[in-house]
Amino acid sequence: MKKLNRILIALFIVLPTSIFANEGMWFLMHLERLNHRDMQKMGLQLTAKEIYSINNQSLKDAIVQFNGGCTASIISSNGLVLTNHHCGYNAIAELSTAEQNHLKNGFWAKSLDQELKPQSLYVRFFVRMDDVSERILSLVTNTMSEKEREAIINKEIAKIQEENSDGGKYTVSVRPFYQGNEYYYFVYEDYTDVRLVGAPSESIGKYGGDTDNWEWPRHTGDFSLFRVYADANGQPSEYSEDNVPLNVNYHLPVNIGGVKENDFAMILGYPGRTNRWMPAEGIEQNVKYAYPAWVEGSKLSMDVMKKYMDKDESVNLMYASQYAGIANYWKNRQGMIDALTKHGTAETKRKTENKFDKWANKPKYKSAYGNVISTINNYYKLTNEKSQHDNYLIGLLRSSKFSILPYRIGRGLENYADANEAKRKELVPRLTALISNSYKEYHLPLEKEILAEQLKLYTSKSNYSLPELLSEVKQINDFTDYVEAIFNLSMFGSKEGVEAFLKYPDKDILSNDPLYKLSSAILAKYREQPEMLQQPLNDYQKSFRLLVEGLRESGISRIEYPDANSTLRLSYGKVRALPKDTRNDAYINNYTTFKGVINKYKPNDDEFDLPKDMLKFFENKNYGRYANKDGELAVNFLTDNDITGGNSGSPVLNGKGELIGLAFDGNIEAMAGDVIFDKDLQRTINLDIRYVLWLIDTYSNAKNIIDELTIINN
Repeated sequence: MKKLNRILIALFIVLPTSIFANEGMWFLMHLERLNHRDMQKMGLQLTAKEIYSINNQSLKDAIVQFNGGCTASIISSNGLVLTNHHCGYNAIAELSTAEQNHLKNGFWAKSLDQELKPQSLYVRFFVRMDDVSERILSLVTNTMSEKEREAIINKEIAKIQEENSDGGKYTVSVRPFYQGNEYYYFVYEDYTDVRLVGAPSESIGKYGGDTDNWEWPRHTGDFSLFRVYADANGQPSEYSEDNVPLNVNYHLPVNIGGVKENDFAMILGYPGRTNRWMPAEGIEQNVKYAYPAWVEGSKLSMDVMKKYMDKDESVNLMYASQYAGIANYWKNRQGMIDALTKHGTAETKRKTENKFDKWANKPKYKSAYGNVISTINNYYKLTNEKSQHDNYLIGLLRSSKFSILPYRIGRGLENYADANEAKRKELVPRLTALISNSYKEYHLPLEKEILAEQLKLYTSKSNYSLPELLSEVKQINDFTDYVEAIFNLSMFGSKEGVEAFLKYPDKDILSNDPLYKLSSAILAKYREQPEMLQQPLNDYQKSFRLLVEGLRESGISRIEYPDANSTLRLSYGKVRALPKDTRNDAYINNYTTFKGVINKYKPNDDEFDLPKDMLKFFENKNYGRYANKDGELAVNFLTDNDITGGNSGSPVLNGKGELIGLAFDGNIEAMAGDVIFDKDLQRTINLDIRYVLWLIDTYSNAKNIIDELTIINN
């Protein structure tokens, strides 16, 4: 019996984390070895090869990365793409005008020739991946500096990319995992002719705005539709009227049978970044230094932008996407501060690191791991104030167009001024296009105020060294007058001023231009690598890699998957309710209904207004085949999948691989999820596919889109 108990205890220690919680963002190529049996027990009915296969069609063929930052899925044989409204937001805003405001009013193409091409949009198909850890790591040693190591690895990465690109047909990315302890390459195929097919009005697609962002219960119709086009041979092609809808290898069938508590759910997508291996002092630095600066800078920019956006609809369209992005991260970072503090995440990590330190200082491991924790902690102590400074500076660069624009254009103008006549003629078209694009859409009073307010915040709050130029200006303490003055004196204050330089280039004028000097100083400070931190940084990078290596070798950490880094992953879990919430009208707190949408309705409110005719649809209960068994129209639902930013737009699939929803958010209670998974609180907020189809079919009468889909009702 004692022997049996020892076996059971040992088994308990080595069992995958996913048996006890639905934690993990997993590689598709490892599913059969690590996850498939567990997934089958939970309700998966597919084989591992039906999810990921190189030679045969599989689920992975229907999952695309959307414009580099979101996920989307292919839902028809003609290349129809489904993603979140907030993922398509920038393209919809770009295609909108005050006269034809698709963002405000929605848009539905009734035929292919009505589909709209934004200026720049692409989707990335995943072809295959493979492990090249042994090949790369055999070339480096622990005696190398991090720069030496990086140079050798980058050289080998270039070879791997060349070998697998098929003469440039494919994009190949070699990425480090487990802090550089493993390496994998990923092969992709990009399509750049992607057109808008349909989107609900902003009042539906962004219902609840900043108030409901990261909150449950939700009632948001967060989706948009696009289409991938190719040449006549199905190959990627730049936009052409001759291009045709892409005939895809595989598309997701859509199941409108609905979901219930404990139903299996899996999500495939491109999660952007997690920090589950982050050391304790890194978490502490974020909570006390980095994130508060980010939050403060974001809120300042939002307040300035909103003031001008509310006054003028054309300004609102110009800045809608930028504002939404800043607002999203503002709430995210504040939620991270609150959640990490509440759950004592740094202290939990310290306990793990104390265990590791004891293990690391045993004679067998001391030479390799003995100084790892002290080296890491020392680095964070040295960089706390710099972290705060950098995040105030990031706030300035993210929100102020003119903090970057003069430098970006000015570098090209320097080369232009130095060139001979023949070279200048060659450079003119490219510079003219850059100038034209840079000055295309902006509101000068808003830009001046954001720059002035962000400079004031940055110089007053940062305890780290400022650029010399701003140290001088700080004494004036009136950045409004300063910004007004430098705009008046700078050629970068207008498109015409920069274009005049092309006619009369003078390098002295450029080098003394006040906006160019300011922009150059800000970006130089942002890129600065202080000499005093170079050796500590080298030691930290090596120690962090050794920490992850040692945690895995010792078994002290039970994390079995690498951090997210915008590579295709799968997470699996179940439909799972949160405790009953009086704010939710639904019988079980794992979904919301159209009734809840109407209950939140506030006429003429920025966040909770609705098109007037939606109230009539509610009164008539005209839900058709999209109603649930109780006659309700489900809107959003909860699962306990493990996701993060980048999973926006990811398909939520049942055990048969059929589309049941669209992931679009997480819950504020588990905002620490990027650092530590909370098995009790972690939830994914999903858009029910029945609400999507009802909005397309019944509400918007875009039946041509419905006709493309493979719909299953069971």
